[in-house]
Amino acid sequence: MFRRMFGAQREAAADQVEGALSAAGTTVRRIVGRLEAMPPDQARLVAATAYTIARAAYADLEISADETAVIELLLQDNGLLDEPTAVLVTEMAKLQARTVGGTEDYVVTRELKAIASPEQRLDVLRACFAVSAANGSISAEESAEVNEIANELDVDPAALASIRAEYHDRITSVQRVRRLAGLSD
Repeated sequence: MFRRMFGAQREAAADQVEGALSAAGTTVRRIVGRLEAMPPDQARLVAATAYTIARAAYADLEISADETAVIELLLQDNGLLDEPTAVLVTEMAKLQARTVGGTEDYVVTRELKAIASPEQRLDVLRACFAVSAANGSISAEESAEVNEIANELDVDPAALASIRAEYHDRITSVQRVRRLAGLSD
């Protein structure tokens, strides 16, 4: 009786894992499929960028409405996407980050590194900080995830430090120290 009960659960769990892994390889392709009107290289860049930013947003295992709004705005920046497409791409990237996150993170970031210029990689890193700071603070988990993204994108440590300095006041540990010292706003 126990084998039948637990065996069925194991089979169901194995089926879920197998389904997630097969879906993982299509993360960027799903988003690219919705962006057919763009040149393929630009669509791949948008898809990988959106996923990477959503990955940073999901570092604390949730993507808030504020973070979602920031992702949408970032994807519309400089006329990259129109609003409806940015909303769709954001939702798809969020879904992928939530469902296949750990298995796809490195693969997508490696692809982003291969197709993006050094300046674009820095822009993505800035976007990761911006989305992490959307609620007013950057948690330790978010900071660690952005550091990992910077490492995978092969961002120079000095450049990372410079971008991090732009968000220094939003890092929770800095905020705590300032509160304890009586220096908070």
